Amino acid sequence: MTGLIAAGALIKPEKKLASIDVEFLKNRFEEKGFARGASRVQIAACRELGLSLEQFFEIGLKAMQGIHKDLGL
Repeated sequence: MTGLIAAGALIKPEKKLASIDVEFLKNRFEEKGFARGASRVQIAACRELGLSLEQFFEIGLKAMQGIHKDLGL
């Protein structure tokens, strides 16, 4: 999931995690050609933990936004 999130940030002009949101990630998740290395099967497995895709993206995005300086995003 982190690869999908980072790729999402990098396609924005600002190249910042603050420029993306859960809805943006959900739309990119549906595009099979976007961030090909991100395993959609593994990401969707969040449902086995009782999390919706939106909840899972929100957790990951907030965590990465919290360390955006370390990530350079």
